[in-house]
Amino acid sequence: MASKRTNTAAWSKSLNQWKIGVQKDGVRKYFYSGTPGRTGQREANAKADAWLDDNITGTNKKISVLYAEWVESVKLTCGTSYVEQCEKYGEYYILPVIGKLKISDLNEGQLQTVIDRSYKHRCLKKDRQTKSQDKPLSKKTLMTIRSVEKAFLKWCRLNNYTTLNPENLTIPKNARLNEKTILQPDALSTLFSVDTRTRFGKRVFDDYIYAYRFAVATGLRPGELVGLWYGDVKGNTVSLRRSINVQGEETTGKNENAIRSFVMSKKARSAYDSQVQLLRSSGVPLNYNTPLFQIGCQRSLVKRWESYQKSNGIEPMVTLYELRHTFVSIESGVLTDSQLKMLVGHSKNMDTAGTYRHELKGQREALAIATDAAFDKISV
Repeated sequence: MASKRTNTAAWSKSLNQWKIGVQKDGVRKYFYSGTPGRTGQREANAKADAWLDDNITGTNKKISVLYAEWVESVKLTCGTSYVEQCEKYGEYYILPVIGKLKISDLNEGQLQTVIDRSYKHRCLKKDRQTKSQDKPLSKKTLMTIRSVEKAFLKWCRLNNYTTLNPENLTIPKNARLNEKTILQPDALSTLFSVDTRTRFGKRVFDDYIYAYRFAVATGLRPGELVGLWYGDVKGNTVSLRRSINVQGEETTGKNENAIRSFVMSKKARSAYDSQVQLLRSSGVPLNYNTPLFQIGCQRSLVKRWESYQKSNGIEPMVTLYELRHTFVSIESGVLTDSQLKMLVGHSKNMDTAGTYRHELKGQREALAIATDAAFDKISV
């Protein structure tokens, strides 16, 4: 198997040129470039990569062919949702730009072009383009495109098709996150005080009420809420071990940080205790693997949550996932970013506060009061 370069060319003052040494199969070679600036550094690195790639297999394969093989390998270990995401992002954004290239001709600049063109033109597959093509893609979608590209290239490296490791793919500076809606204080007050909805013109108890409250008090994803078992709660600690996606499949969650534990707040504990009492009064046996909220599927939860909001005049309406945004918006003024990441299951690189925090009514006024108090303190 070919070696993979882990270093980069360095400028040699004595030689007055860029120099890099790499090793393959016990043989070490040095490559040089006298071109000044970073162009010369890239030239030396390219020479080293070309030598390392000399024995790379399948370098004449088209990227579209390898991408299809990668998706098939993803199906072996990942849930349907992630597989569909990889297929969609390949079809809409990645393959229209680089699909016809040979893997040996691919470079980091072409991967960056995928991101830049997608930002400017949105969907790049001609028969899927819409009237909103003039509206740039959101920052989060562009970050997902980059993530999928990196995952595909990692598979290619592992399978000895290339040594390319894109390290400097950037998101356009003007890219913005889509605006999300969160529950404002009045709506939160309704959620924690009203446990009924309207059904056929009559008020009825909403037996998912404690799931809504638990979601906004913990920041759980909808799939994590559906996948939570009675046995996952010990004392005041909740251990998240699984998620149920929209296809009804059990997964280990959205990412490697999804499996986590946390201690319940008072609001979360109250919702949990009320749900356990509801299960007992309904005669549901409380075994280790008893679904805590008795939710049939995510679609059922979505429809019921929409019905609850309409019945109780909550406007603007928010999605189940935006309950997670609500949680982060409430907690962001209290917790550090690292604490938020740990609670909601985000990676170190995720901008949790920047992506999920939105303004609650009254926050600006509170900030103004706090600023006045600070200035009063130093002007006495």
